[in-house]
Amino acid sequence: MSVAENQVAAGRGSARAVAILSSLGRFLVIAVTTYLGLLAVTFFIGRVIPIDPVLAVLGDRAPTAVVERTRREMGLDLPWIEQFYLYVKAALRGDFGTSVLTTNPVMSDIRRVFPATIELATLGTIIGAVIGVPLGVLAAVKRGSLIDQVARIVGLIGYSVPIFWLGLLGLVLFYAKLQWIAFPARLDVVFEYTFTPITGFYLLDAAIQGQWDVFYDAWRHIVLPAALLGYLSLAYISRMTRSFMLNELAQEYIVAARAKGLSESRIIWGHALRNAAVPMVTVIALSYANLLEGSVLTETVFSWPGIGLYITNSLQNADMNAVLGGTIAIGSVFIAINLFSDLLYRLLDPRTKAG
Repeated sequence: MSVAENQVAAGRGSARAVAILSSLGRFLVIAVTTYLGLLAVTFFIGRVIPIDPVLAVLGDRAPTAVVERTRREMGLDLPWIEQFYLYVKAALRGDFGTSVLTTNPVMSDIRRVFPATIELATLGTIIGAVIGVPLGVLAAVKRGSLIDQVARIVGLIGYSVPIFWLGLLGLVLFYAKLQWIAFPARLDVVFEYTFTPITGFYLLDAAIQGQWDVFYDAWRHIVLPAALLGYLSLAYISRMTRSFMLNELAQEYIVAARAKGLSESRIIWGHALRNAAVPMVTVIALSYANLLEGSVLTETVFSWPGIGLYITNSLQNADMNAVLGGTIAIGSVFIAINLFSDLLYRLLDPRTKAG
């Protein structure tokens, strides 16, 4: 290789390194800005709601001197800009204060309840993706057919019917009438004191420890709420998959593949779906984030001890530290998943690499 070629190669390598560093810089700026925006919103909500955080801790009958001293200790007598600075500083340390309801640090409560929400949302996303992707592909391939109409109806119901109504209907049918599932909870009482979770994911922990009776009981509790969340995910994923596949099937390379005599199954599953898989990764990631964020009603209906039920109970008891801490935790995960899916899209899509 000549000197000129080496210089050209070095220049290309430097340009690529600069592009990667620039992309990472923009990624970090977006992440930090979004997180600060989340903290600003929660801080504003905590200050405008008609609940005095001092009285929530001390009670309505606390002496005035004690109330004022506690207000100073909590920094609530400072200007809002100073309060926000202290709020952000504490949040970055993972310090969201103490829960009035449980008397524990909010972060320790979040670590205790969040695995239940993650387990539920993960199973729901798996159900939604495993059924939704093939359904969307078939609906696109057989556009206007019966299966396409069924996919549209499934999506319409998933978007229109409230999740709490489906949950109550499912409990009446599968628990009260058919008795196929266990009562609303995460585990039967008989296992509460004999089962020691390791990771907080009961299905995984029970399988690791070989406690298959606990695994079966945990499955009977999680299957219906996970199926309902999976149905919501299915409705979104199948609709987006259908849209992506219709776009791919209209491309010229599909016509060329058919002209070459390739089988229809290879064209659909080996070419069209492969190209549609890049944006579908983002869709599935966003669906997962939405299930984490929107599991509040599901957890409330099924008494599922996740972060959604934790926030609901805290809100009913005016425990604003727990409410805002839980909101920040969910928002942080939502931001992280969105940014990760965007980064994954850039890595997988050759067009973004070329740009």
